[in-house]
Amino acid sequence: MATSQAPARQAITLKGSTNLVTEFFKYAANTILFQRGVYPSDDFYMVKKYGQTVLVTQDLALENYLDRILMQVNKWLLTGSVTQLVLAIISKDTRLPLERWVFDINLVDQPADSTEPQPTKPESEIQAEIRYILKQIVSTVTFLPIIDTPTVFNILAYTHDSADVPADEWVDTDPLAIEASKSQQVKLRSFSTDVHRIEAMVAYRYDS
Repeated sequence: MATSQAPARQAITLKGSTNLVTEFFKYAANTILFQRGVYPSDDFYMVKKYGQTVLVTQDLALENYLDRILMQVNKWLLTGSVTQLVLAIISKDTRLPLERWVFDINLVDQPADSTEPQPTKPESEIQAEIRYILKQIVSTVTFLPIIDTPTVFNILAYTHDSADVPADEWVDTDPLAIEASKSQQVKLRSFSTDVHRIEAMVAYRYDS
């Protein structure tokens, strides 16, 4: 009697993982900019993503800026050149950094001595982990200090020395760090694919 086997779940490729991570950064950045009031709430509209409603900018200048940034991040992810992305929120008047949203990017280690194929992580599980992070970003308004001053933001990318960095778009800059004596940190959830692992945290200025 013939038997049938369920088809093996296909492991996510480097390109597939890179696209997932890049897309996450897009929605995470939009969520942060909306929740922290960097742009007016009227500049955002609702879309369905990861089984929930997320807000995305309809400001064309901001959308184009984020697209250019993420296009380069995508290339760096494919070559394993980028290790961290930071979205820094800065006071428009004093230029003081108020918050640093940090996303560490690591490659998932594969056991070198294993002869058995590693179990593949379902995309539904990856999307659930991303959903939890985005929900956590939304919930940070309950403990982050109220920002009552106009703000701007900057995106910093930390890369290996060997990374191909377009000189016309990326320059060495101030890390926009918050003084240790005035900084509080909160670790956020993480998510991982078969290729990448993203660890998230937010540091914020706390004047006691």
